[in-house]
Amino acid sequence: MTLRHSMDGVAFGRMIVSASAAIELKKQKINELNVFPVPDGDTGTNMSMTLAAAAQDLKKRSPDSLTKAADMTASALLRGARGNSGVILSLLFRGFSKSLKGKLEASGKDFADALTAGVEAAYKAVMKPAEGTILTVARMASAAAVEYAKKGDDIEDLLDTAIRIGKEALDNTVNQNPVLQKAGVVDAGGMGYIVIFSAMLACLRGEVTAPTAAVQAGVIANENNAFDMFGTDEITYAFDTVYIVRKHEPNVDLTPLRAYLSSIGDCLVIGEDDEAFKVHVHTNIPGEALTK
Repeated sequence: MTLRHSMDGVAFGRMIVSASAAIELKKQKINELNVFPVPDGDTGTNMSMTLAAAAQDLKKRSPDSLTKAADMTASALLRGARGNSGVILSLLFRGFSKSLKGKLEASGKDFADALTAGVEAAYKAVMKPAEGTILTVARMASAAAVEYAKKGDDIEDLLDTAIRIGKEALDNTVNQNPVLQKAGVVDAGGMGYIVIFSAMLACLRGEVTAPTAAVQAGVIANENNAFDMFGTDEITYAFDTVYIVRKHEPNVDLTPLRAYLSSIGDCLVIGEDDEAFKVHVHTNIPGEALTK
């Protein structure tokens, strides 16, 4: 079998559309795993709605340039991001987009570099990164891609390697996070990450039926009613607050806002591009988070 050595804008656009379809199919399974950072069961829905925003744009405009396709995806994900997992997903693809800037095609090494840039962008934006989450899975997958790129440049094999190591990292999340260990489940966001990139690889290979059955990683759905283990009294902050603000200048300093939001809540993530920034925070005073 001849492996693909590169990816162009058309291929990337199709991969994102395929990933959107796959996460939509798997969203309830992912929701059932969602007990961290709070047991609200919406990670699959949030990731699906976030990715759907990019898929809709790509279907309407069909960019042929890789740079345009990656930029369009990142921009749509930022504006469509829902919840903690959606904002983190937008950050992963924002870094991805920056790394591919100016490229007509991406080689295996380019793809590995883009995965790494996405992880770096996400870690910088999350105020208190925790192990055993989507960040861990993405970091381990990107590291595996970088290692593969040192000896080979087949983008299909590289992505396959990254997914395989990512699945191993996903299976281990249940041992890394006390909340996941208590519930006996793997991380919901990490599962979403594997669903997305498995579908992207299946599309690249032309396996059109693969997105519906690409993911078997993860110990477990919530067969033991894991949500019953967590009472509402364990939720410190009641409101999942998400909003987007248009920037009045590209390099506006968000440090004071980050400090303030950290003082009134948790699970803070801020994603941004040159035109806007998007905030996700759990707080008991959402009106003040917005007013600030």
